[in-house]
Amino acid sequence: YGSPEITKDGYKVMKSIKPEEPLAAAIASIITQSASQCNDKVGDGTTTCSILTAKVIEEVSRAKAAGSDVVSIRNGILKAKDAVLSALMSMRREVEEDEIAQVATISANGDKNIGSKIAQCVKEVGRDGVITVEESKGFKDLEVEKTDGMQFDRGYLSPYFVTNAEKMLVEFENPYIFLTEKKINLVQNILPVLENVARSGRPLLIIAEDVEGEALSTLVLNKLRGGLQVAAVKAPGFGDRRKDMLGDIAVIAGAKYVVNDELAVKMEDIALSDLGTAKHVRITKDT
Repeated sequence: YGSPEITKDGYKVMKSIKPEEPLAAAIASIITQSASQCNDKVGDGTTTCSILTAKVIEEVSRAKAAGSDVVSIRNGILKAKDAVLSALMSMRREVEEDEIAQVATISANGDKNIGSKIAQCVKEVGRDGVITVEESKGFKDLEVEKTDGMQFDRGYLSPYFVTNAEKMLVEFENPYIFLTEKKINLVQNILPVLENVARSGRPLLIIAEDVEGEALSTLVLNKLRGGLQVAAVKAPGFGDRRKDMLGDIAVIAGAKYVVNDELAVKMEDIALSDLGTAKHVRITKDT
């Protein structure tokens, strides 16, 4: 079972519950899924979410036992949801910075230093900014570092690209970035770029219309065999919007080319200096 862990996090607790009885296992699975979605979308409140989900299941079971049909129960839940959301929206207000610190301090088990640092992060990057937590590579105390960058809603094309299995993340330091508007079906189409990057010893992020078939299989196999550290994601947007967003990424990453059918340059002529770079890349299954 591993080492004991003391936690008050609802999601962690639910993940550790494995009932043997089938009905109990099914109920636990539903509550765990609910807590997982709450954790992904909000980042907090998983204990409350678990309790509410369990109560809904309990009341649904009671209503069915009393003779209510499933359709009526579902319609009642949806009406109640709308009423609750409307009431919550009427009660909401803007959160002050000191309140963010208070919430963060509670989540950090009363550590005010961590709470204040999190509040500082939120203040600096804003509501739509991205905050990541990394382990210090030296003996530094807790510190906040702001880095310019971007985020888009496209995750890795295969879970086999993952470098952090515990968190199911791809994390690259100082990778090259290859951008193309084209769909990559055969690895031969980008082989010169792969060989150049492999010789450099640095990771490679491929952002393309899509990477599939033999190309995706070969990249995954190469990764599993301990070869080139590589990951592929679909380019964000569609049509002209995709073209514009790839152009934006090229500017931010310092890439000379976004490879497309109109580009006269051959793949073997693309040098490492023509590719984009980043200080740090973090890829989840969704972003």
